[in-house]
Order: sequence, then C-alpha cells, then structure tokens
Amino acid sequence: MAIIDNTISPTGAAFQANRDGMLGLIARMRDLEARTRNASAAAKDRFHQRGQLLPRERVALVLDPGAPFLELSTLAGYMFDTPDPAKSVPGGGVIAGIGFVSGVRCMVSANDAAIDAGALQPYGLDKTLRVQELALENKLPYVQLVESAGANLLRYRVEDFVRGGNIFRNLARLSAAGLPVVTVTHGSSTAGGAYQTGLSDYIVMVRGRTRAFLAGPPLLKAATGEIATEEELGGAEMHTAISGLGDYLAEDDRDALRIAREIMGKLNWDRPSHVASPAKPPRYDQEELLGIMPLDHKRPVDMRQVIARIVDDSDFVEMSPSYGPATVCGHARIEGQAIGIVTNNGPLDPAGANKATHFIQACCQSRTPILYLNNTTGYMVGRAYEEAGMIKHGSKMIQAVTSATVPQITIYCGASFGAGNYGMCGRGFHPRFCFSWPNAKTAVMGGEQAAETMAIVTEAAAARRGKPVEREKLEAMKAQIIGVFDSQMDVFATSARVLDDGVIDPRDTRAVLSEVLSICREAEAREPQRMQFSVARP
Repeated sequence: MAIIDNTISPTGAAFQANRDGMLGLIARMRDLEARTRNASAAAKDRFHQRGQLLPRERVALVLDPGAPFLELSTLAGYMFDTPDPAKSVPGGGVIAGIGFVSGVRCMVSANDAAIDAGALQPYGLDKTLRVQELALENKLPYVQLVESAGANLLRYRVEDFVRGGNIFRNLARLSAAGLPVVTVTHGSSTAGGAYQTGLSDYIVMVRGRTRAFLAGPPLLKAATGEIATEEELGGAEMHTAISGLGDYLAEDDRDALRIAREIMGKLNWDRPSHVASPAKPPRYDQEELLGIMPLDHKRPVDMRQVIARIVDDSDFVEMSPSYGPATVCGHARIEGQAIGIVTNNGPLDPAGANKATHFIQACCQSRTPILYLNNTTGYMVGRAYEEAGMIKHGSKMIQAVTSATVPQITIYCGASFGAGNYGMCGRGFHPRFCFSWPNAKTAVMGGEQAAETMAIVTEAAAARRGKPVEREKLEAMKAQIIGVFDSQMDVFATSARVLDDGVIDPRDTRAVLSEVLSICREAEAREPQRMQFSVARP
C-alpha cells in the first residue's frame, strides 16, 4: 500500500479563503441551475390544466426512483440567450443525463417544452449532439421525450440548420449500432423535427397531444391550398392507425412514460447490479476538497492531496515520482474500479511529458481507464526546454492521448492552459467524459501573458517603423485583451459553450467518477448487435 500523507491544514487561513471562494462559485452555479428549473416550473399550471406533465416531471417518471441520474451540461447556453447575467436561463432548452430506465442504463434527453415551447435555445444543438455522442461512445440506449417548437426562427442561423442534420444522422447511427432509440412524442414534432420522431425504433404517441407533420396546417394551406386540422394531419390516432409512424398509443403523458418503461423493461439488455462496493472510502474528508484549490491559478498545489480524497483508502501507487516530478502519474481504485491518474503540480516539462507518455501507453496495455486532473499552465518554454526537446516530448504525449485505446476521463480542477490542455486530454481530444470544478480556467494562456505578448509585438513594430509608442493606447489595448481572455476562461463561459459535460461540486468528484467508470466498464464489455440501417417503419 502507498497511502498519501495528509499535508492539508483545514484551520489555516489559506484553506479557509480557498473554501469560501469555492463555496461562492458553487452557490452561483446552483443558483443558475435553480433559475432554469424555476423558469420551467413557472408553466406548471398551464401544463397541468391541459393534462400534461412538466418536462422535468416526465424525466422523473421515466427514470427508476432512487437510482443515480447524472445530469449533463446544465450551464449550456448561459448568457447566449441574453447577455444579461441576471436574466439568462441556461440549459439550452434540453434536459439530458444518464440514468436507469427499468434497470437499463440509458441516455435520457427531453425538450424543456415549458421554456419557449421547447424551441432549441443557444447551444442546445451542441448539447444534443454531445449527449448523442456520449450515448454512442458508451453504448447506451437513447430515450428521448419530444415536444418542441423546433428551431427558434428569430435566432435563425444557416449554420445551425446545416449542423442540425447531425441530430438525425446520430439517431440513425445509434440504431445502426444496435442501440435502441425509444421516443415518447408528448407534443409537437414538426417539419425537420418530425424526423426526431421518425428516426426512432420505438415510438409512443399521446392521444390528443402528439403532433407530427412535415408541414403544419398554415404552411400546408399556403403551399398547396389544402385545408386540414392538426389532428387530421399529424395526430396520434392517425399515426398509430393509418400512417404507421406511431407504435403505441397512450392516453396521457403518464401512460406514455409507463409504456416507454415497459419497452425498456422487455428488452434483452444488461442490467447493472446496484450492489454496494466493498471498497474502502478515502481516509480524508471529501469536504476538504473545497479548500485545497486556490482560486488564483498561479499559486502552487499538491494534487496528491486531491487524489487522496477521491481514491479508495487514499492508496495511490505513483510511477517515477523523482523523474519529471511536476507531472504526477500513478494507479489507484475508485469504488473498487481500477484507474490510472495523470495530474500536474506545475507546468509540463520534457521529463514529465515523457513519463506521462509511458504511463498512458502502459494503461492501454493493461486496459486501465485514465483520469486526467488538469492543473497546468502548459508546457515549459525557454531556450533550455527547447534544447531538451519540449516540442518532441510534448508531441509524443499528445500522440499518446490521441491514440489511447482505453476510456479517458478529464476533470478541469484548476488551470488548463495552452498546449497543456491538449496533452492533458482537453475537450478537443474527445475524452469519454469531461467535467469541470467551479474554479477551473481554460485558455490558450493567461490574459496578462496575452496582453504583455501583444504589447511587446506592438512596441517592436513601432520601433521598426521608427515611431514612438503611444503608451495610453498600448495600455488600453492590454486592458481590452485581458478583458477578452478573462471573460472566456472561467467555467461559466466554457461550460456555457458545451466545452465540458458539466460543472461538478468537488465534493461530488468521487461519486461522479464511480458512475462514469461503471458506464465505461459496461460499454467496454458490451457488444450490441450491429445493423446496417436503422429500424424501418412498417
């Protein structure tokens, strides 16, 4: 055993300052999530009066009670619907996460029809594409609860229309991979969105509420002169009795969700056991994760203290601790599940990159998933590091990350700057899952470094022209650059852009990792039947 010694003093001033700062960020995150739930819940009376359930009530009823549900990308689209931080409603108009339906672990996605009639919000497309990608990668059945006004025409962008086709392509890919797509169409599913229903393997429709047609009555009349009611054109009874689009006719939302659960319950699909693991918990209190990370990314942190509070029995077998010591690599277990960990106690140097490359390759050899705990300002720069082969060794590390054959999980715990973001399996390198702590910062470099770099370039250009530098303009330029960088590097900006799968409370890290490791393990073991095409409608 290699138990990590505790070096944290929870009573110290620095710890308390870190803790207070982290709690403030967590409170801000929870307030934004509550704002979205409250905006949706405000439509409760309207939904209930017409015999419908709210979208979150639908999600709750389709999921197994008491089973874990990992909600994803709750801050998607923050401040893109409106630039006012006090009024923005994040979430992208989509509720999505991984949970259990009749004992089967599934990806569940629901249009939040209580907000703008379920129209796709900014970054809702990106969120939907990401959860579909996660379902494919992790071999999860896909359950979607559809009721949407479609694209928001007031915010129409041609690139969203073109990229939106990927939603339908992914539904076909899921089905072709042998991953069942189960859809409950609670309300409107019109125009291109009708294919969200049509490209499903099992379709449940609700009497008197479901509407699925390529052109609604107004457009139909304008285009062809034909007059038809919504029910005649695309109602549940027509589609389940005449067109054959619908497979099951439900009386109301509750009945529809019951049918969806019965469909999943009858499938021949692995049902993971919920038996508690006998693994030993960490020796140190997970509450202490609140005070370990400083909000100032320039202050040093021993990431072993983070590891000690998330792995079984705080037992961590470190590889080559004296070689490239700022890069920490080693093996541990989380709830009994083996994992390799790569993290940073500073910038990545040639030795550290070389060690990480070796470690990643060794994990692939033993089929051990890899966890990257990002806390680095990047790869080292300077003449000595260039001569030591920083580019060569950094490139080898990036190649190892890219070519890894095991699930890779990334958590942004602190800074993730420059090419260090790439070498530590940042979002661009498609980790299986990617989460952020509330204090994390992601950027090509710090704002001050970017501003100073441009100031030096500007001064050099002025010198070549033989002109004096206007100090006032130079300082204004530096302030503008710092403002641009600072406004985009924190998690409230990056998670809004779906550059992670969500922001998590540091205290939840072990539970989240246990869940995603189970998902990855089940996916690695599962070989679903592959089909050449999606299930054809009768």
